[in-house]
Order: sequence, then C-alpha cells, then structure tokens
Amino acid sequence: MKNKQEKIIKINNLLLERYGEPFRQKNLPGPVDMLIATILSQNTNDANSFRAYNNLKANINGWEDIVDIKQQKLEKIISVAGLAKQKAAAIKNFIKTNIREQKKISLDYVRDMNEQDAISNLTRFKGVGVKTASCVLLFALDRNVCPVDTHVHRIVNRLGIVEATTPDKTFYQLNENFPEKIAHQFHTNLIKLGREICKPAKPSCAICPIKKHCVFTGKNFDKNITAKKREFMLLDNVEPAGN
Repeated sequence: MKNKQEKIIKINNLLLERYGEPFRQKNLPGPVDMLIATILSQNTNDANSFRAYNNLKANINGWEDIVDIKQQKLEKIISVAGLAKQKAAAIKNFIKTNIREQKKISLDYVRDMNEQDAISNLTRFKGVGVKTASCVLLFALDRNVCPVDTHVHRIVNRLGIVEATTPDKTFYQLNENFPEKIAHQFHTNLIKLGREICKPAKPSCAICPIKKHCVFTGKNFDKNITAKKREFMLLDNVEPAGN
C-alpha cells in the first residue's frame, strides 16, 4: 500500500513538472451544476460538452425549468454533446427525482456524507455512474477523490499502480488510501498525458515524462509521433447555472 502511494506521489510530481499546477475555478460550482455538466461530458470531447452545457443554460432560467421542457426539445438543445436521448433522459430523471425528494433542486445534503455514501447516493440516479459521482465530489465539493475516465484507467494500469479490467474497478483500487491533497492535480494531468502522449494505440513513449515508472509492455518509441496539446478541461470551467 505504501509503495502505491509513493509511486502516485512520484508520478504526480513528474506530471507537475511537465504540465504545471492545473487551472481551477476560485469559486467552485455547485454539485447540481457539476452533475449535469458531467452527464453531458459522457462519451464526447470537452469542447462539445461545454457548448451543450452553455446551450442548456442559455435556454433556461434555472434547473427547475427542465421539468417542463419536452424531451425532444431538451435533446435538441444538448444535441452537440451526442447521445442526446440518453443524456436528456438522465438529466430530466435527476431533476424530477431530486425535486420529489428534496422539495427543491439541491444536492447540498451530499456535503455531509463520506465519499462512499455520497457515491452510493448519487449513482442511484439513472444515468449517473461512479465516474460522474466522483467528478461531483472532486470538482464541486473539493474532496480528495480521483475520478477514473478512460485515460486515467488506461494509464494507471499501464503504470502498474492498479490491475483492473474496468474503470469502476480501477477507481476503487486507485482511491484506496489515496495520497492527500493531490487528487485534482493527478487526475487532471493524467488526462492531459492521455490525450497527448499515452494514447490507446501508438503512445508517444519517447517523450513521456513518466516512462521510467511504466510497466506497459507495448511501449512505442517511434520518434516521428509527436504530442498534440489539448489544454481545455471542461469540468474546471463549469460555472454555476445562475452565472
């Protein structure tokens, strides 16, 4: 366990040398805003997700308006994010269920829960998985929880930090006794590494800042493959719906 923590800290420091301290909003968005933004981010790129989130905000006065928006109209508003039917249904279900249970739209009760209970509570909403729930904890509630998307899943397994077959299994292994105060840095910079260098096929291992810690057997040292920077990160640019 100690070796895993030490390896995470070493890799985090190397990623900070490469990418620096990740940007973060000074005023964090609320958990409802983050939940909806993360639903929109599923299976698409950050630019399209951001457009869909802003389109949605531009078409409502508040999240409660979603109750009365017809499904087809909501799908059209968020269509740029892809999978509009599933995402619209998930957002509508969450809003309606939340109002029925809380008599208002609020996830403030989650603030008093520990990480395990918070994830269990949030994932009971249809369309909200472990990754979405953990993004709410990290990006809205500032918990030291590292969400696992496809990039993080791929890289931490290649590094030998965990051995897991799915992102959800990776999440639980990775976050067991995760080093304090570095989850946001580690998560964000790993995504940058995954987008630019540690790709699923033909990773650019020759220029990887953490290659000496990697146990991946399919390394690629073709020097003709270069890294293409993609700096924009959706969840660090989400503003509350009222803004």
